[in-house]
Amino acid sequence: MDRLTRAAINTYAGLLFVTRTETAFRQELVLLLLAVLGALFATEDPWKRIFLVGSVLFTMIVELLNTSLERLADRITLNYDPQIEKIKNMGSAAVGLSLLGILCSWLLVLSEWLK
Repeated sequence: MDRLTRAAINTYAGLLFVTRTETAFRQELVLLLLAVLGALFATEDPWKRIFLVGSVLFTMIVELLNTSLERLADRITLNYDPQIEKIKNMGSAAVGLSLLGILCSWLLVLSEWLK
């Protein structure tokens, strides 16, 4: 139980830190709120609502990993390094693809309105 408590405290601390320091994560929090509200109106099917909100949560997880990667790379060196730039670009690409996943998820569910 102690381990679970420490994990919860660390999770809270990490989320609080990233919310205070990362604009992209704050924007995704707003997107999450809009997704929850939008999913209520987009479909009555609970699984589709979970799918829509889950796509945003997935992007937030990818953003957390990307931010961690960038912070670690900056901790190694602030000097320009082409290898580190490539790694940071891959992290950004992961976020970009997850955002594309949100778009596809919402288009898929909302396309049912056109039927």
